[in-house]
Amino acid sequence: MTRSNSQLSEKDKNIIIISSFTAQGKLEELKASLNKGLDAGLTINEIKEILVHTYAYCGFPRSIRGLQTFMEVLDERKAKGINDTVGKEASTIANDNSKYERGKEILAQLTQTPQPDKLSGYSAFAPTIDTFLKEHLFADIFERDLLAYAQRELVTISVISAIGNAEPMLQSHLGISLNVGWSPPQLNEFVPVISSTISIEKSNAAKMVLNQVLKNKSK
Repeated sequence: MTRSNSQLSEKDKNIIIISSFTAQGKLEELKASLNKGLDAGLTINEIKEILVHTYAYCGFPRSIRGLQTFMEVLDERKAKGINDTVGKEASTIANDNSKYERGKEILAQLTQTPQPDKLSGYSAFAPTIDTFLKEHLFADIFERDLLAYAQRELVTISVISAIGNAEPMLQSHLGISLNVGWSPPQLNEFVPVISSTISIEKSNAAKMVLNQVLKNKSK
């Protein structure tokens, strides 16, 4: 993706805001942000994919309500004579490896860390979740090319910040965000954008986690 290395684009900012309002179920605010996202150049299929991606981090109910709200927005815009760009469809996956191995490879790319063969922590405690994460989240979802990894991580850190009380996961995905191309200035800009949609407590928590991630990265 072509983007400034020091600033978030208007599309990027709208991805953050759409993801946050979806995660919180703030549908009236979401409706306004969906309109702004389309006006900023996000395609219909890109926004659909953003809303689908959110379910992995905030659940089907929020994601589906987001999609239903988007349907309303598109109907209203069409009634006004606005013809929004549909955009490309996801490419067919041409990889014969098992979904588990594909997900494992994608996770290694995102974290820039080889994935161990022996499970540990929560993955060893509940191996089923490890299978779901690798086969579904990192293969079925992340492998779809409608959004770049950087965009998917922007959705992810927005949802995690919005739901709150998930600082370890936020720390992990902020680190991944740096790995997939977001710069420290852009992530610093992320905080005031997400802060406009969440409580001051959640905003302060996100800022503290980001400060620690950037501090660790500079060592």
